Amino acid sequence: MVLSVGQRTSYNCSGEFWVSSTLQIVNRGELSRHPLSSLPSLALTSTAMRICAAICILSIVYFLCFPYGAAVRAQSSSGTIQQGTSPTTPAIAVQPNPGQDVVKNAVKTSEPLTPDPALAPARSSLHEGKLSEAESATRDFLRAHADSADAHFLLGFILFREVQAKWLEAGKEDVEALRYNPGDSSGPQVAYREAKAKESLAEFTAGAKYHVPSAFDLKIVALDYILFKDNIDADHWLTRSLQADPRDPQAWYYLGRTKYSTGQFREAIEAFEQCLKLEPRNVEAENNVGLSFEGLQRPEEAIQAFENAIAWQAESPAKDPGPFIELAHLYMNENQPEKAVPYLSQSIAISPNVSKAHEELGKAYSLLHRLSEAQAELEKAVELSPQAPNLHCKLAAVYRQRGLGEKAKAEYDRCAALSGTHSTS
Repeated sequence: MVLSVGQRTSYNCSGEFWVSSTLQIVNRGELSRHPLSSLPSLALTSTAMRICAAICILSIVYFLCFPYGAAVRAQSSSGTIQQGTSPTTPAIAVQPNPGQDVVKNAVKTSEPLTPDPALAPARSSLHEGKLSEAESATRDFLRAHADSADAHFLLGFILFREVQAKWLEAGKEDVEALRYNPGDSSGPQVAYREAKAKESLAEFTAGAKYHVPSAFDLKIVALDYILFKDNIDADHWLTRSLQADPRDPQAWYYLGRTKYSTGQFREAIEAFEQCLKLEPRNVEAENNVGLSFEGLQRPEEAIQAFENAIAWQAESPAKDPGPFIELAHLYMNENQPEKAVPYLSQSIAISPNVSKAHEELGKAYSLLHRLSEAQAELEKAVELSPQAPNLHCKLAAVYRQRGLGEKAKAEYDRCAALSGTHSTS
């Protein structure tokens, strides 16, 4: 079974789900079946499409810090649960998945899963953000009640939330910088993320033996797959979630992102538009509409979408720099750097630690022959993302244009070292 993903958020960050005696997924390589509980032994690969910054690249702990921001509320079929998702608070269906397949020994699919009052302490701890206490209480309950679908689904969600908590604990509070700055897709954070996602999926698998998962549960399963960078499986699970609850704007948003990441730009626009119908003036959704039109090579419609997203937050004290960066990037692609500069300057004023904005502004200044300003912006981009080889190459080119030979050579050498090539300086 190969788990892969290509997602992309503003700048750019799954297998079919059905229910039988165990949750299973389609292995698109061998067309054989594997229970989700076997996931810990599976290999992971990445098929990211165009990773220009974000969520996608930091593998979505990146994504898990949700483009929507951190921590508000959502409900699960397992009772009232707090989930880290704002401005889109999902409309959660309490009804189980109405698909034709039925869990072995499960209750009728028309019956909602009644929250077990004995799990109230665990839910309370989850609500308060005390995730380790919530996990401990739920595991204690499962030792005596291993057949509790409610407890398995609750634990699956808690494990999912722990990934976000771990990331924030590591000091990654600046979500915008996280989304746009190139990052390392390996290391202990990624290992932790993958381990927790596997555990989470295993709990949903176990719970599905006793009750059909709800729309909310299916959405969390899909987001677990996003953590694995597996857009194809995430797509299918989000689709099934939306069949059960078509009024969940967050699920539509993430479905749009998975469609975008696999190059299905028209389908992505349709999903984002569904999100916008349920949640008008959602800046992230409109921004991604713009990205999708850009993918279809329809720049005029892309520009309009980015401008909409910028206008919608004109009076907001907390602005999203994404639409400013994306519109500027489009103007750069259209060879209009003079139009890109003001949008990039505004994005930096909103979030000064986004390397992509400094990179694009440095490029724009370079094209406009404003070399001292280009140098300053590219130096800042390198400071923010020192492991990105392309930034060192761009800075080296500006140093060379300014006659700074030694600095240019040092940057070319650094670029070559990071990209595994030989310097040609």
